[in-house]
Amino acid sequence: MAPPDDRALIGRAQRGEGSAFEELVRRYDGRVLRLALRIVRSEDEARDIYQEAFLRIHRALGAFRHDSTLDTWIVRIVTNVCIDRLRRRAGRDTVVASGVEGGGDREPPGERVADQRPGADPERVLAGRETRERIDRALARLSPRERMVFELRHYEGLRLAAIAEILESTEEAARQSLFRAHREMRGMLRDLRGPAAREGGPTIEPGGRRRADALEAGS
Repeated sequence: MAPPDDRALIGRAQRGEGSAFEELVRRYDGRVLRLALRIVRSEDEARDIYQEAFLRIHRALGAFRHDSTLDTWIVRIVTNVCIDRLRRRAGRDTVVASGVEGGGDREPPGERVADQRPGADPERVLAGRETRERIDRALARLSPRERMVFELRHYEGLRLAAIAEILESTEEAARQSLFRAHREMRGMLRDLRGPAAREGGPTIEPGGRRRADALEAGS
């Protein structure tokens, strides 16, 4: 028998059926934890965000009226929790990025490290790690909203229209945030070129907007 769809589960959960809410958590817990970990780069903080997000989801579920998809609504709540966390970090000079261990479902997109088996090129492994650390530090210097738009576009693969809906903004405002994020990232990572840059995430083409413009046009 096929599992009940989200709409049916929401209806049951709104009527107070605990098992229905537990099923919704099981359906979306990987998505929530993966996004939180992608944004804050700390397993401890990601777990805190996971718990807070599902508390907010549980409290607000009674008001959910299917004006958006459940996935969009849940991602909106998670991003709001993440933005709150990033704003509390704003006074720090640096953000320490935690390593991600194992677990295919919990591995954020773009975070697969280079082959570290015996015989792998140690210089390539080191270059990839250093590049990711540089990108992490550059991301930490963006405003919370610019970083969220950048992460949702590049690592979650969402179109600008979907990002605008999640952030309850306009598509043009999301586009401007992405443009500013690209500009800042290019400035901070202008010395990264070629394969090393591709190891840690999207290529930031210094002085050349072809890659950024192509991504923005993909809205």
